[in-house]
Amino acid sequence: MLSVFLGPESFVACCGLDPVVERSGKSVISRGISKRGDAVLRRAFYLAALTAIKVNPIIKRFYEDYKGRLRGKKLITACARKLAVITWAVLYYNKPFDASE
Repeated sequence: MLSVFLGPESFVACCGLDPVVERSGKSVISRGISKRGDAVLRRAFYLAALTAIKVNPIIKRFYEDYKGRLRGKKLITACARKLAVITWAVLYYNKPFDASE
């Protein structure tokens, strides 16, 4: 099933966690996430991100780095997207997760 996804971007889009950005001239407006993907997967990654922020060193560091730029649900959603990319990599390369790499 993972062979359907060409890369992590398509997997993230399938989960509905891909960012939506609208551009008009020089102005750029961020609209959050697309929500076009599977709602169950999106919710699972969101809830997993809430826990990963506390226990996963990579997600915790990502959360701390972006805390000044994003707030609230957008920050947790960004962590969920990062977690989805990590999940894709673990499944694609068929190797266990190693936080030291």
